[in-house]
Amino acid sequence: MPDDYHSRGGKARAQRLSAEERSAIARRAALARHNKDLPKAIAEGVLMIGDTRISCAVLDEAHGNVRVLTQEGFLTAIGRAPKAKGGEGATVDGKPAFLRAANLSPFISKDLEESTTPIEFVPLRGSGYQGRAFGYKASLLPDVCWVYQDAMVAGKLLPSQKHIGEAARTFLKALTNHAIEDLVDLATGYEDMRKRAAINKIIEKYVEEAARPWVLMFDLDFYRHIFRLNGWEFKPESTARPGVVGRWTNDIYDRLAPGVRRELHRRVRRNEAGRPTQKLTQYLTPEEGKPRLKELLEGVKLLMRMSKTWPEFQARLDEFYPRHDEPPMLPFEGGLYRLPKPD
Repeated sequence: MPDDYHSRGGKARAQRLSAEERSAIARRAALARHNKDLPKAIAEGVLMIGDTRISCAVLDEAHGNVRVLTQEGFLTAIGRAPKAKGGEGATVDGKPAFLRAANLSPFISKDLEESTTPIEFVPLRGSGYQGRAFGYKASLLPDVCWVYQDAMVAGKLLPSQKHIGEAARTFLKALTNHAIEDLVDLATGYEDMRKRAAINKIIEKYVEEAARPWVLMFDLDFYRHIFRLNGWEFKPESTARPGVVGRWTNDIYDRLAPGVRRELHRRVRRNEAGRPTQKLTQYLTPEEGKPRLKELLEGVKLLMRMSKTWPEFQARLDEFYPRHDEPPMLPFEGGLYRLPKPD
């Protein structure tokens, strides 16, 4: 139909709407446009400090993966009412309400003043056009707590501020040997997201191309056990042994069935230069291959949990899931793998 037909139809529908309905539609459209430019949460959670629940989030990579505490969570952490009163959340002369009292000024650095601007973002569980939230950088919380702690030690807190000083002291005690951003990463699950991304990079670099789509089924617990059994701290993003991790990933994949990769390489079609012209993994059957790999991984992780050291695990692995060095004797068609028929 011509464009003017749809245009006339749209105008007719708009005319049937009430003024309130048209206004609501306009507000939703404006919010949707606004939300496109805002940072977006990629992980959310609740940070527990004693009996205090503090909602927190990690923002998207385009905005530096900033860790934030929601405005309500931040106010709760320092012993203030979680709902800001009459614009309390906004800054005045560069200071939010919780730092605006004159008796606190001597304890507030210029750097702290400049870091107190609230961050508007789109929550992970926010609903489309209207999901928005406000928060503060997580690193701001201990700095604010130190302001109240220093003022309390100096005897400068007002009676109405004493409960905030006590909340600040409790929080700083809880932070001993922990960084606030690390706690947010744990609470939101972002720590595992970072480690999974690092593992995926190792797979991309060190695992054979034919196996990559399949080894993505190897969950994070598998790699946690590799590090634990070798006595390494589980930091795959900074490990000095990524090649070893990749080699051991290949090793488990090779135990799936006899001579899988060798037979695939033998059967696949190649060009004049000898390079494969087909993806090897296209012959792995999802009906049989994936369940078999999942079953293998569950068995391997059980052996890992039963073991205290890497050599102990390797001995059990060789006993229960030996490597297959010989080409498979079973037919492929209709079996675990589906290979191309010879020309």
